[in-house]
Amino acid sequence: MSLSPINPRSKPVFKIGAHDDQEKFQPLPLPTDLYPYHLDLKTVLPNLPENKMVFHMAGDTGGLVSPVFKHQVANQMIGQFAQARLPEDSPQFFFHLGDVVYNFGQADEYYPQFFEPYAHYPAPIFAIAGNHDADLNPSDPKHPNSLDAFIKVFCDTQSQPIAFAGDSGRNSNTQPNVYWTLNTPLADIIALYSNVPRFGTITAVQKKWFVEELKIAAVNKGEKALIICLHHVPYSADTNHGSSTHMQQFINSAFEEANVFPDIVFSGHVHNYQRFSKHYDNGKNLPFIVAGAGGFADLHKIAQPRDPEFPDTSKLLDNVHLLSYCDRTHGFLKITIEKTEERFALDGAYYTIPPIGDNSSPATVYDRFTVKIGDY
Repeated sequence: MSLSPINPRSKPVFKIGAHDDQEKFQPLPLPTDLYPYHLDLKTVLPNLPENKMVFHMAGDTGGLVSPVFKHQVANQMIGQFAQARLPEDSPQFFFHLGDVVYNFGQADEYYPQFFEPYAHYPAPIFAIAGNHDADLNPSDPKHPNSLDAFIKVFCDTQSQPIAFAGDSGRNSNTQPNVYWTLNTPLADIIALYSNVPRFGTITAVQKKWFVEELKIAAVNKGEKALIICLHHVPYSADTNHGSSTHMQQFINSAFEEANVFPDIVFSGHVHNYQRFSKHYDNGKNLPFIVAGAGGFADLHKIAQPRDPEFPDTSKLLDNVHLLSYCDRTHGFLKITIEKTEERFALDGAYYTIPPIGDNSSPATVYDRFTVKIGDY
């Protein structure tokens, strides 16, 4: 999908005057399983195919205002199970890119914002925590710790019923930590936790773990895809957040230190869809995908060219190109990783939902992309 002729922006931006609220940083909860915080997908899905994996991705699915959007996105994702022509074409799980609930990560917000919309989603749901999932409401009389509810839903020590899941029937997940790696036959998915501040922040302890995970994943070069997920966006062209220097410096320095580059990077946080490509000095062209239009009512617009409030001339943004975007409607990703004798690739399709009131039309493919596996 080519860029909109209404707004021909082709680079990410920074937002002038945006407050970097690092004072909102919250201490991390203790891990719920042992280092190095790996979860083998086959322990959850023992009959997982060896040569094909299909899954959904989206972020920022929660919301308190205009809940119709989050229900539309959830219903369209659920509908794709029935639309699959073959069993192996059916999504095997949903990987959530953060901000499951708003505006704070309180337990009583999980039923209306997560468990109810996804009550009929027939597959496991994994997640990284977004800034709203981790933020604390100072008026909450229960005074929970940051991520208390998220841990009970996604990082339990065993899969079991959740007290605040209502009638959804969904049990807890056993992710081993708030930063962790999902090991699958066709991909290693490294899931980072970027905390509460507007532009994210990641501790030195997590960075050391991340560098080691990159090195471990490199052993499987050519045999598995290497996928990075973090909530806060390194690169964005939107007018609400813009790009994050913290996330850029974190991931780029980690890639350099490990001398390992992933196949693709996914983020949420910004409420739209954007697809970037960054060219590195070693010749690597790395896709950065933003998929944060998963249901929160307000979408974030792409900055107009030459707007002085959103400059794009920084050296930090050099060699980063915006290839596609959608800032007008909500949507989600369906990712397919398939290995055959002739081809090993990750194929992505970004779907947008039909207009409100149209309950019969399926979601429409807005953008497609392909990443050949093994070039890192």
